[in-house]
Amino acid sequence: MLSRFMSGSIRNLEREYSCTVRLLDDTEYTCTIQRDAKGQYLFDLICHHLNLLEKDYFGIRYVDPDKQRHWLEVTKSIAKQMKCQPPFTMCLRVKFYPPEPAFLKEEITRYLVFLQIKRDLYHGRLLCKTSDAAMLAAHILQAEIGNYDPGKHPEGYSSKFQFFPKHSEKLERRIADIHKTELIGQTPETSERNFLQKAQMLETYGVDPHPCKDVSGNPAFLAFTPFGFVVLQGNRRVHFLKWNELTKLKFEGKTFHIYANQQEDKKIILTYFAPTPEACKHLWKCGVENQAFYKLEKSSQVRTVSSSNLFFKGSRFRFRAGLVPSRSCPSITHGPRLTSVPRTRRRAVHISIMEGLESLRDSAHSTPVRSVSHGECFIPRSRSQAADAGERTAVISDEAYSPSDSVLPTPVGEHSVELAGSRQSNGVPRSIEEEKESEAGTPLRREVGDFGAGGRSAQEGDSALSEVEQVNKFVLSVLRLLLVTIGLLFVLLLLLIILTESDLDIAFLRDIRQTPEFEQFHYEYFCPLRRWFACKLRWVGGLLINKED
Repeated sequence: MLSRFMSGSIRNLEREYSCTVRLLDDTEYTCTIQRDAKGQYLFDLICHHLNLLEKDYFGIRYVDPDKQRHWLEVTKSIAKQMKCQPPFTMCLRVKFYPPEPAFLKEEITRYLVFLQIKRDLYHGRLLCKTSDAAMLAAHILQAEIGNYDPGKHPEGYSSKFQFFPKHSEKLERRIADIHKTELIGQTPETSERNFLQKAQMLETYGVDPHPCKDVSGNPAFLAFTPFGFVVLQGNRRVHFLKWNELTKLKFEGKTFHIYANQQEDKKIILTYFAPTPEACKHLWKCGVENQAFYKLEKSSQVRTVSSSNLFFKGSRFRFRAGLVPSRSCPSITHGPRLTSVPRTRRRAVHISIMEGLESLRDSAHSTPVRSVSHGECFIPRSRSQAADAGERTAVISDEAYSPSDSVLPTPVGEHSVELAGSRQSNGVPRSIEEEKESEAGTPLRREVGDFGAGGRSAQEGDSALSEVEQVNKFVLSVLRLLLVTIGLLFVLLLLLIILTESDLDIAFLRDIRQTPEFEQFHYEYFCPLRRWFACKLRWVGGLLINKED
């Protein structure tokens, strides 16, 4: 804590900072920013350099000293967001995946999304079956080296490219066979477009995984995609909720709740546990930002929600007008279109930074998020048909979903305390009456059929845990009240001291000043303390003057 305080003081004395942004093609863009520069300045600087038009899909990500990932907020000071000493290092990534990336108008935007998805494939975030993986890798190979040439491409040439975290020789041979026979004649642009069309149909397209644990302690990955909210466990997608089914996202400490309506008289509550409160807060922010981006047509539809709780600051949504694009088509154009981008330039180009949505001013309290329904043209036909058919679970690959550590995810910790205090069961439908009882803090009445083999023991355990949770909440409320009372008394004491030491000529203040206790306090404590503060202020002022000279 002391080192962070000292590093913050050192940063405040510097006028300029060096900032490096690692781009999607693994190159770096380095610039100098002023001490009070906001995220918007860095965004404008790089976008002007690139002439990028479709900017809303991208964002800047950084990792704090605790290995927690964050998205850089464009409305806040860069230096205040970073928790480390300069020079600052950040990464450019796709923040909001386009639902139909192959139909983006700008070629440069398609290429940047292609680089992001290729990176997702390499790090294991875009996990798929072997047949799909071979086709995706073959498209990458065609885009990178062109048509197969026996003179240039000897046996085993595909093994020189690393498409996945790990793959077998059989898969390498299949990739080479597809490249030799099925993709002959495709230009790099066509191969990239076909790659995007294939990738958008996968269950893990657009997944930025958040490691969590369910109420049973099993590892899970939560993610928000262009089509909704997904939960991945093992090699299966165990939950899929469309954006118009989500009604509320809520977090309390490390606990994250998802509320959804899939039927008129039933509600679903999913509960998961993040490794840290900061990770849970980041998960919640990503959820509400993604839902606002994909479901709202304009910023006026974003509701400002504040908490009525006396001891917590309510969450607030703050989006600039015009930054939530229209969903009538999957592309965003701001100004004249780039008519052509040379192929050589595209490979060396630095990548844009998100203008995007302004991040939320949030706190450790819950925030309801209401979805808004729009046209179905925004969702690809095959995906919407699958969702309408009720396919909530699906096999996503031949292997368990486990993204690479190189993406710097927040490590999954133990949550024995949180698991013991949980009352919800993932995926269990609840009636409206049960939901009201849950929000009121009363024990829920569950049927044996809802739990399968859990039966009567699960009911008894949930009832006991509910009582413990209520006691804990009562104790926390009493502690908060006690702390607030002590704080108010301390403030009143300081105010009384200030008034008595002032020159105000009021009767009751004169009476206080004439008491022996006040005179003793004044000469033995107040005067020495005042001299000490004055000495320190003069010392700090001298340091600042010397620094400016």
